[in-house]
Amino acid sequence: MDADTAWYAGHLADALRAAARPVLTAGWSGFWRPRSLRLEHGRDDPDAFHDGWLDVAGLWREVLGPLGEGTGRWWVPSLHDPGTDRASRAPREAVPDDAVLVFAGPFLLRDDLRWGFDAVVHLSTSDAAVRRRVGAADAERVLGGWHRYLAESEPAERATAVLRCEDPRHPAELVRG
Repeated sequence: MDADTAWYAGHLADALRAAARPVLTAGWSGFWRPRSLRLEHGRDDPDAFHDGWLDVAGLWREVLGPLGEGTGRWWVPSLHDPGTDRASRAPREAVPDDAVLVFAGPFLLRDDLRWGFDAVVHLSTSDAAVRRRVGAADAERVLGGWHRYLAESEPAERATAVLRCEDPRHPAELVRG
């Protein structure tokens, strides 16, 4: 699921750049909490995946809050290096006032996050598509967290746009009436 999300985010960022907009890109794994905290309740806990993997406070402090300012904007493009499970030590960067952030990741319409984004594209997938895209060892955790997100956050109703992405090469926009 994460690779597909990054693929779509990359295409969106390219389209914005083609429209002569400065674009910032980041993904949720760059804002994970340390593994010792993410996996405190076990590797397979879907509630921990939904609630505890993302450093929400850090994302607000270093990205969403500063980018929400009208002028004098800045950001930190990541806090965490998922490969080393250490702080990324990414420097604070100045941001043009007209820059757009494309942030790739799940659960962005949770109540503690959605107010930080002007627009969210929800990628809708079936359980079978998720199982094809994530490893068998991760499927139950991912699906459990995803089902909770769908039930609690109602992303298809709250998103700016919804793409059905059973096959990432052939997305279909779902039009709401």
